[in-house]
Amino acid sequence: MPQHVHGVISRAKDAPVELTTIVVPDPGPGEAVVKIQACGVCQTDHHYVAGGVGDDFPYLLGHEAAGVVEAVGPGVTEVAPGDYVVLNWRAVCGQCRACAKGKPWYCFNTHNATQKMTLLDGTELSPALGIGAFAEKTLVAAGQCTKVDPAVPPQVAGLVGCGVMAGIGAAINTGEVTRGESVAVIGCGGVGDAAIAGAALAGATTVIAVDVEDRKLEWAKKFGATHTINSRETDPVARIRELTGGFGADLVIDAAGLAQTYRQAFEARDLAGRVVLVGVPAPGTEITLPLDEVFGRGGSLKSAWYGDCLPSRDFPMLVDLYLQGRLNLDDFVSETVGLGDVEEAFAKMLRGDVLRSVVVLADA
Repeated sequence: MPQHVHGVISRAKDAPVELTTIVVPDPGPGEAVVKIQACGVCQTDHHYVAGGVGDDFPYLLGHEAAGVVEAVGPGVTEVAPGDYVVLNWRAVCGQCRACAKGKPWYCFNTHNATQKMTLLDGTELSPALGIGAFAEKTLVAAGQCTKVDPAVPPQVAGLVGCGVMAGIGAAINTGEVTRGESVAVIGCGGVGDAAIAGAALAGATTVIAVDVEDRKLEWAKKFGATHTINSRETDPVARIRELTGGFGADLVIDAAGLAQTYRQAFEARDLAGRVVLVGVPAPGTEITLPLDEVFGRGGSLKSAWYGDCLPSRDFPMLVDLYLQGRLNLDDFVSETVGLGDVEEAFAKMLRGDVLRSVVVLADA
C-alpha cells in the first residue's frame, strides 16, 4: 500500500523549500521504491527552486543519492529488494537510435517512473531529474538504480550519481585525457574538482585549476591540481599558456558554464586541443567565436552530458577506485545535514562556503 514519508519540496519559484509529508505509491511495472540513506545538495536542485529548469511545481528535490531497494514492481530484473544502489538520472532505453548505434551513454529516450508521488491532498510532485531523493523513500524506474559495493559509505556513494560522475566523465569520457597530457579546469566547485580528479586518474601530468576564489583553489589541490590560477588576479589564458610551454593545454574543461569562461577555455587550448563544456549555462547564454580560429585551431569543442557516462559501467568503477584508495571522494563532503537543513545548505552552497553538503537520513 502507498507509504507516507517525509520529503523536501519546492512549491513555487524562489520560495523557501519545505519539509512535508509525501505519498510514495507501491512500485508498478518496471519501477522500484528506494529507501534513501544519503543525498548530496547539488546546484541543479537549486536551479529547480529558482525556476531555471521549468515551472512544473511543486518539485520533490534531491537527486544525488544512495540507498537500499525496498520493493520492486512486476518485470523488474535489474535489482532486487536489499540491493545497495546509487541512483542515476539516465536510465537507458536500449532501443533509441543512440542505443542502436552502440552509444547508450547518449540515450535519447531515458525514462523515469511512470507513477507520480504526491502530496497528501493528491497534488502530483515533479521529482528533480526524475529522482526526488530529499526524501525518506522515493519511487524511480528500476533502470535508475545502479548496484554498487555496499562497503562504500552512502554519503560519498551518492555523489557518484551526479556531480562526481559529471566531472570525472568530462575528463575521461568526453575529454579523453591520456597519459602525459596537460589539462586546465575552469571553475573549481564540485564538478570542476571531480574533473581535476578524473584528469589525475587518467595520467595527466599538468593539471591546472582556475577559479576566482583562493579557498576553492586550495580545495582543488586535494584532488590533483598541480598548479592554480586566481583569474581575478591573473589572466588565465596567458598563465595556462605559460604553464604549458607557451602552447596551451591539451584539454580545457569549462565547469563554470559562462560565456566568459568558455571564451577563456577556447583561447587557452593548444592547436588540435579540446574544449569540453560541463558547466550548465544559464538559458539564453550566447557567445561569439571567430570562425577562422575555430577552423585554424582544429581539435574539438564538445559538451559533456552527465560526463557521457553509462551508469552500469561507470558507477561501480568509481566506487571500486574509492575503495582502493585511488579516488578521493571523502574530501568532497564538507558537512552532513538533516532533511530539515536543506534551505540552509542551499545558502551555504550559493555563498561558496561548502564543496558539498550531504543530507544523511537519521536511520541510514
